[in-house]
Amino acid sequence: IPCIISLLVGALYNIVDQIFIANASYLGSYGNAANTVVFPLTVVALAIAVMIGDGCCAFVSISLGQNEVPKARRSVGNAVVMCLVSSIVLAALYLIFADNILAMFGGTVNAETYHHSQEYFFYITLGVPSYMFGQAMNPVIRADGSPKFSSGVLLSGAIFNMIFDPIFLFACSMGIQGVALATVLGQGLSSCLALYYLVRRRHMVTLEREDFRLSAGTIKGIGALGGAIFFNHVIMTAAQVILMNMLRTYGAQSVYGSEIAIAGSGAVGKVMIVFLSCVIGIALGCQPIFGFNYGSKRYDRVIEAYRKALRYGTTLAVIAFLCIQLFPRQILSIFGSEDPLFYEFSIHYIRIYLLMTFVNAFQPITSNFFTSIGKAKLGFWMALVRQGLLLIPLLLLLPLALGMDGVLWAGPISDGVAAVLVLVLGAREVRRLTVQQEETP
Repeated sequence: IPCIISLLVGALYNIVDQIFIANASYLGSYGNAANTVVFPLTVVALAIAVMIGDGCCAFVSISLGQNEVPKARRSVGNAVVMCLVSSIVLAALYLIFADNILAMFGGTVNAETYHHSQEYFFYITLGVPSYMFGQAMNPVIRADGSPKFSSGVLLSGAIFNMIFDPIFLFACSMGIQGVALATVLGQGLSSCLALYYLVRRRHMVTLEREDFRLSAGTIKGIGALGGAIFFNHVIMTAAQVILMNMLRTYGAQSVYGSEIAIAGSGAVGKVMIVFLSCVIGIALGCQPIFGFNYGSKRYDRVIEAYRKALRYGTTLAVIAFLCIQLFPRQILSIFGSEDPLFYEFSIHYIRIYLLMTFVNAFQPITSNFFTSIGKAKLGFWMALVRQGLLLIPLLLLLPLALGMDGVLWAGPISDGVAAVLVLVLGAREVRRLTVQQEETP
């Protein structure tokens, strides 16, 4: 539950921004489109942070299960240094290549969208280091045995953002810059709390100065365990970039236009983040349980946790599917658009692109299951199959024959095929662990 709360809170940053932007009459669809354009950039930052944080979390859990505390301690210290260095480098690259990046992500649809994207992008980029540090340390704090504090780290920043978004946007008339500033300040608050925990509140892992000295073996271990998660986010971002460009191209050829297509897909995506954060929260919440019991050779507990995670995650995915398919207009209304074409396209997008939402729990839970027990390569291939080998080629090929509908049908086809493959691999691993448990004295 704390992990689900943490992910929901993390998702709320961008969602709350988009809700307030949509309800500002002078921003409207242009502001929504700008928010959607910049969103993949935060996903890239999150990908690196999650690779470091979740890789370290799995490393710590397995090490503690094997009663190797020094290894766990060293991994946390190295994770802190890796996060700080990578976040500063990423922010610098964003600022240097800002115009090229915005153009690549669809920010040049028109002059108004580009202007708002530039403003929002600049402030969000300034907050990248604090955002990444808070996100990376959150799973580390959870692995240290303090899941409630890890939730509080992100919750504090999100509450700050929700309070100051309307103040900066409406009361101070700061426009989209104010929305971005509230987000950055909230992320800064979260990172300060994470730092406080590492310095004052640590539970099982007490850091010492030598733990911050980078170790090639430790970095390799964190990278191996977090690599699949990182790759999943990177491929997801690549798919998002291609999706935005396909919507821009084929939207311009339709009655909706590029702006409506991008803004509508962005709004639907934000809604689904709320539902799927619960599923992914279950997957990540199991990570210490998988890793610790696998390290302790309690394979029966690993299997039990995996089966329960699939059961609970699928239940949530089915609920998400029913809600979004039965009440699309009511849900979309929170984004404040009055344009009937916005609702027409968004509902059409939901009916097709999200048709297989009810199976979307299988891939994140099973991928994280393999990563948590030290089999990062399988997690890597799971991410590659859904996003790289299925979704991206389908996004490029299907529109050639079906136009805009081809863009939308790429989603359910890739989701369905990937779900079957993931379940086959998961079932095979469960059988292997069952045999190992029987052979364990």
